[in-house]
Parts: sequence; C-alpha cells; structure tokens
Amino acid sequence: MAHPLTRGLDLDDPRLNEQRRRIIEQKPFLRRIYEEWYTATVEALPPGNAPVLEIGSGAGFLRDFIPGLITSEVLPSRGVGVVLDGTRLPFAGDVLRAVVMTNVLHHLTQPRQFFAEAGRCVRSGGAIVMIEPWVSSWSRLVYGRLHHEPFDPETLAWETPPTGPLSGANGALPWILFVRDRSRFEKEFPMWAIESIRLGMPFRYLVSGGISMRSLMPSFTFPAWRRVELLMEPWMSRWAMFAQITLRRRG
Repeated sequence: MAHPLTRGLDLDDPRLNEQRRRIIEQKPFLRRIYEEWYTATVEALPPGNAPVLEIGSGAGFLRDFIPGLITSEVLPSRGVGVVLDGTRLPFAGDVLRAVVMTNVLHHLTQPRQFFAEAGRCVRSGGAIVMIEPWVSSWSRLVYGRLHHEPFDPETLAWETPPTGPLSGANGALPWILFVRDRSRFEKEFPMWAIESIRLGMPFRYLVSGGISMRSLMPSFTFPAWRRVELLMEPWMSRWAMFAQITLRRRG
C-alpha cells in the first residue's frame, strides 16, 4: 500500500518533502484534511501583525492561509524560507506572534529546548498552535501496529534518541506532555498556558492514506466521513487520532 512516489525513499532523504508535496496535490481527500487543519490553526492565532513562524513547513501549504508566514525546515527544501533547528531559533526575543506546526512536535528530540526557545521568541499573548498525533484507545491500536513511526505512551522520557532529522519520533509525545505529565510541564514552563486541546479525526487521515500510502477511499466520500466524525465528538477521547493544541504565552 506504500505510495509509489515515496516507496524506497529514506525518511531523512531531502527529496521526500518534494514527493510528499506532490502527493498532497494529487490526493483531494488528503488536501481537504490539510485545509481543515490550516483553517483551525488560523482561527487560533492571536491578533496582530507580528510575524508567524512555521516549523517543519515541509510539503505543506500553510503559507496560502497566513500572509507573510515564515516557513522553515530542518533540511533545505523548495519553497522553504529558512533552514533551522527548532531547538535553536534564529530570532530576537519577543518578536514572533506565534509558532505553528503540523505533525512536528513529536519529531523534536529535545522538546524542552524547543519550548524554552519559543518562550524566548514569542511575545506576551502569543501562541504555539500545533496539530499532532494523539493517544486514545483507538490510536494506540492504529499507531502501534499500522504506522511506521515509533509510538510509546509508556516511556518516562520526553526526549527521544537522535537518529535522523526526520526519522526520530515518538507519536505519543504530545499526549505525554499535555495530559500524562501536564503538571510537570506547567511547572517547568510556567510561561506557557495550555489553552485548549481539541480532539478529532479518528478515521479521515487513516482512510486518506496520509502522505506515505495510497488512498483507501475516493475523494467524494470525504463529507460522509466528516459527518461520522462529528457525530462521534462526545466519545472522541476514546477515538481521536489527532489533536489541535494551543498554548498561550503568559506575560
């Protein structure tokens, strides 16, 4: 079921982002998921004209939704404005309105360094807005057995062993930080208030095939799948595969 455009490419191959960009363009079902995520990200941004930084822009197209967005990636990639490491941000203090990212936090091997750096660069009232994998009864089954990335909700460590810039990961990290170890996170990073965690998307990303597999459903079924997921919202803590997490920078 691997998508032919990425079959055989190493996860740390810099050509992978370009191929994934083509996949999103060619899969209307998947593109609509990204559009929904990006719309929700924009709605969570604080007002103002200060710049917004996207970490891990990769194959995405969030720049179409946020004028003047600073796009970045850990490896050189077409259409990316800045090559940077998320644990060492090349910005002065208090200059950013927000940091945004999609499926990136769980790849950061040193999340403490990222939150400290973001706390330095994001101004008071600013935000971090993330779309990330989530831990639920359903996602434990899917991510644990059907996904190529590591998914370990039981680990005591926030850090993950450094492998490659894109291959290192723990898909359970966002849940670990903001639910299981929430009090610990709040103690270590009092400048970041956990403003909201919105759970969702138990099926649509899976049946879309994501950015590495062939689609399992035709694009015309997207509205039906969305209606099913909306009906499931009261039980999303058991079924969610993703979450939108918004942190607010305290003064």
